[in-house]
Amino acid sequence: MDYKFVENYLDEKSVKWSPMREGAGLGMAELGETKKDMVLLGADTIESCRAHYFAKKFPERFIQVGVAEQNLIGLSAGFAYAGKVPYAVTYAAFLIGRSWEPIRTTIAYPNNHVIFVSSHTGLATGSDGPTHQMTEDIALTRCLPNFTVICPCDHEQARKAVKAAYDLVGPVYVRNVREATPAFTTENTPFEVGKAQVFREGKDLTAIGHGYVVHSLLQIAEELKDQISIEVINLHTIKPLDKETLLASIKKTGKVFTAEDHNIIGGMGSAVAEMIAENFPVPMYRHGVMDQFAESGSAKDLWAKYSLDKEGIKKALLEFIKNN
Repeated sequence: MDYKFVENYLDEKSVKWSPMREGAGLGMAELGETKKDMVLLGADTIESCRAHYFAKKFPERFIQVGVAEQNLIGLSAGFAYAGKVPYAVTYAAFLIGRSWEPIRTTIAYPNNHVIFVSSHTGLATGSDGPTHQMTEDIALTRCLPNFTVICPCDHEQARKAVKAAYDLVGPVYVRNVREATPAFTTENTPFEVGKAQVFREGKDLTAIGHGYVVHSLLQIAEELKDQISIEVINLHTIKPLDKETLLASIKKTGKVFTAEDHNIIGGMGSAVAEMIAENFPVPMYRHGVMDQFAESGSAKDLWAKYSLDKEGIKKALLEFIKNN
């Protein structure tokens, strides 16, 4: 498929930068206009999560739970049992981490349709430090039966993802970041839950990412085009995994490189590794947060220190190519 991006989308200076949390917030507010059974629950972070757009429009369908995330989950489950479609919104460390057992028991187990929307994930959370830099949330959600796990690549895709989640079955996790990142897709760029997107075709290496990393991979593929032909895949849906698209690419290129702002253990890279080990083993490298806690600092400084900025990802990719 020929995906359409904004003009000069690879140029960081000309492309617009906007947080995914902003797109998610606007998307939820837009969705609320037509979905009258939608309710939104916040945990004292609605402005920083951009859930205030919905809350101001539909105060009668908004509940401020406060700093009581496990109560947030219990109320969400109750609304789901009552036939509503609840959106539970706060920072990932507290939405998924602090509340994991209630999520497992009251939402995943009975397959309740609750949409979890986070705004602060990965090292992109920056100066709030390791307590807020949630790099285990994909692992915690994809391991639960019945869950759908979506990790948008930019502002516009986050807007689409929260809307698409409404029509799914069972619990859904939509993962967003706080930091502004390149907004390179458009309103007309196709998006389908469960369908990986081949954003750039290549024949020598399959590079797979989610979130802001996808834009970095596209830049890297262009910079290295005279050395290697890189196929770039936006794996926005981690669960269910689009085996068909991934295997078609991997069988063509014979090498796989994954990159993500998440622990390499249990994240997207792990999901891909599990799949290819069972179906078509090839050389692979998982790049991401290398099973460690980081520190406080700006998102850009942390990405640079932990090799998750464009240059760090590029260096890891070149090293993988050199050895394979």
